[in-house]
Amino acid sequence: MTPYSFGEVVLVPFPFTNQAGFKQRPAVVVSSRAYNSLRQDVIIMAITSQLRPQPDFGEVRLNEWKAANLLKPSAIKPVFATIEQRLIIRTLGTLQATDQSAIHAVLSKLLG
Repeated sequence: MTPYSFGEVVLVPFPFTNQAGFKQRPAVVVSSRAYNSLRQDVIIMAITSQLRPQPDFGEVRLNEWKAANLLKPSAIKPVFATIEQRLIIRTLGTLQATDQSAIHAVLSKLLG
């Protein structure tokens, strides 16, 4: 299996933050290809199409959502999960460089 890369948009069973269940939804891989090739899991962030008038702290609106094969205008939520790669249902697309840069910037703000 080819390892996933930072910025790949995948369809996954994303866990609820209270761990009571999960919902199938798109997510973006935020762990590096090196990490993903050495481990059986990936680190992901949730993608939502429920856009707020003003993004909350840590949210990233995707400018090139169509290029990433998302169905609606979307944003990355500051919600992380680590899941096994085998749970990834399929790859939907890849974020464009400008959206990837925006995620790098928000990761720096979120993680210090």
